[in-house]
Amino acid sequence: MGSLPSINEVLGGIIDSTNDNVNPLDPEEFRRQGHMIIDFLADYYKNIEKYPVLSQVEPGYLRKLLPISAPYEAEPVESILEDVQRHIIPGITHWQSPNYFAYFPSSGSTAGFLGEMLSTGFNVVGFNWISSPAATELESIVMDWLGQMLELPQSFLFSGNGGGVIQGTTCEAMLCTLIAARDQMLIKIGRDNIGKLVVYGSDQTHSALSKAAKIAGINPDNFRAIKTTKSTSFGLSPESLQITISLDEKAGLIPLYLCATIGTTSTTAVDPLGPLCDVAKQHGMWVHVDAAYAGSACICPEFRHFISGVEGANSFSLNAHKWFFTTLDCCCLWLKDPTSLIKSLSTNPEYLRNKASDSKQVVDYKDWQITLSRRFRAMKLWLVLRSYGVTNLRNFLRSHVKMAKLFEGLVAGDHRFEVVVPRYFAMVCFRVLPSALRKTQTQENEFNQKLLESINASGSIYMTHAEVGGIYMIRFAIGATLTEDKHVIMAWKVVREMVDTMLNTVNI
Repeated sequence: MGSLPSINEVLGGIIDSTNDNVNPLDPEEFRRQGHMIIDFLADYYKNIEKYPVLSQVEPGYLRKLLPISAPYEAEPVESILEDVQRHIIPGITHWQSPNYFAYFPSSGSTAGFLGEMLSTGFNVVGFNWISSPAATELESIVMDWLGQMLELPQSFLFSGNGGGVIQGTTCEAMLCTLIAARDQMLIKIGRDNIGKLVVYGSDQTHSALSKAAKIAGINPDNFRAIKTTKSTSFGLSPESLQITISLDEKAGLIPLYLCATIGTTSTTAVDPLGPLCDVAKQHGMWVHVDAAYAGSACICPEFRHFISGVEGANSFSLNAHKWFFTTLDCCCLWLKDPTSLIKSLSTNPEYLRNKASDSKQVVDYKDWQITLSRRFRAMKLWLVLRSYGVTNLRNFLRSHVKMAKLFEGLVAGDHRFEVVVPRYFAMVCFRVLPSALRKTQTQENEFNQKLLESINASGSIYMTHAEVGGIYMIRFAIGATLTEDKHVIMAWKVVREMVDTMLNTVNI
């Protein structure tokens, strides 16, 4: 009896047998390559100060270095890592560098990185409870843990009648809560009246709010960015809010949603939460608190007062991937009434039905967010909370604030500079004074802009700017995990030396 022909013979030899033994998830090969990449990253962090903080490449640099099409045959990971070192790292702005002081931090940690590795390694898609019970239940637990650390009211926690969810970013948190507020209001006034709804923030509120309002169908003419002033340290005035709302109501419009900010992007200004909630409550508005940056600091008792009055809000969010040593993306959102969000965002197709969901005894996080699929983000937050504990996390944050005070003192000690706005957390906004230049404010703004550009071009440190109330200021934001006092002192030395050089050039 003859042997049966192979499948390759049946198909006329069209199968390429050269890669028959390739398994994309072979455990031993995973172990080997994983060790290589961990070693690569460990060396990267060991040597990170050798790189210019701000990438020095020109637009389009990478297309000139890489092939025009994907490889037909497999390439070894060793060759790929060589290209990462040669071609990718030069195009990276090094957010984890101890000399990175730009934007807001994206603080990393061993626990955060390894938690991300576990999350990615399991690669579950936890859209509902049944799809991975541990992913859902761990998220509910860590959100209650962090809420307790912040001393959020019980009404925001699962242990009360509220609950928390991990979104990707604040942009998503704002959009989700705005949609919930919109639908809640339209049930009362009729969907035909969506054009009357008004959304409120200040001129310092993050631009994510205006984007969320557009996506949610709010008339662009009904978006209010209320002007702030230096007299209130650029926080939103409750009186200004009340005046704006009254004018809108007289015009037949309907106040819907207020976003109050704890730690604005430009200057870390703090909106007076309690009084703003009081105003909003009089008009039946939803209040969302955006504490994306500064919320992390509020686990420290000495900073908790910044969110006093949160009990009057409907929702609260912070970005653990900014200043809480948890890798991107991890936006923590709490709601007093999650059912309002669920009513707006839930979908229940037959192919997702299951006994657990039908019982209404479990959380299905797909109904708390825009997308269906979701990552196991709770894993990395859980590792951070357990690996460091509340005491160490508080001390990490306090060390950054202490370094910001050090830099603030150095600026204040030089008569040519000023700290432009109060420092509340770990960011200092400063500038060279017009008196040091004998120039107008416009010319002074240009000088400070050129100063920042020159410093960043040097590659030694990286900072960004803000312009508030017509004043151009340089933002020095501390939060990189590797930053120490010596880096802050060196940064100030770089600033002073660059100013000395520029002033000598101006005076020649």
